Amino acid sequence: MSVTDTAPAVQSRWAKVLSEVFAPWVIVIALSGSVAWQATHAVLPTIAWGLLIAATSSILPMGVIVWGARRGRWDGHHVRDREGRLVPFVALLVLSGGCLALLIRWGAPRMLVALDVAMIAVLLVSGAITVWWKVSMHAAVAAGAVVILAVAYTPWLLPLLLLAVAVCWSRVRLRDHTTAQVVAGTVLGVVVGGGVFALTL
Repeated sequence: MSVTDTAPAVQSRWAKVLSEVFAPWVIVIALSGSVAWQATHAVLPTIAWGLLIAATSSILPMGVIVWGARRGRWDGHHVRDREGRLVPFVALLVLSGGCLALLIRWGAPRMLVALDVAMIAVLLVSGAITVWWKVSMHAAVAAGAVVILAVAYTPWLLPLLLLAVAVCWSRVRLRDHTTAQVVAGTVLGVVVGGGVFALTL
């Protein structure tokens, strides 16, 4: 077997790795902790606030998604079928909305409130689009996370958008999305996610 024969298989393996390592739920956990640290600069508050946001915006919703996937409610833990995204989106909105209420009630730092508002905004817009078109959440979350980190920390983090590009490539390579869908997801993450975060600070 020649190198050219194995190249597509190697690319597909790398695409799968990128899709899993930089899956939305993984990025949200890392983003929650990173923003919590920048907002508090203290270990215990970072853990507490970070866990609250990560649990409601990533861990618990992912539990719902895995549960549904195992029961055949939708196609896999990445919810490849557009029609299957309704329940996960509703679960995410309910949990994120509850988190926002707790953040406000418990006097969380403004930056953390802004993060949750930004994620809810992305959910609302992507949910509306998903009614008729499968926009890429991998792209939206990856690109939005980079912009949010750049706003929270420093614009020097913007080159990390290259990772978002790699994630977009992986989704197209695996045929889970079209090029248009990952481009739309990227724009959604940057404009809505990053924009709402910056404006809410």
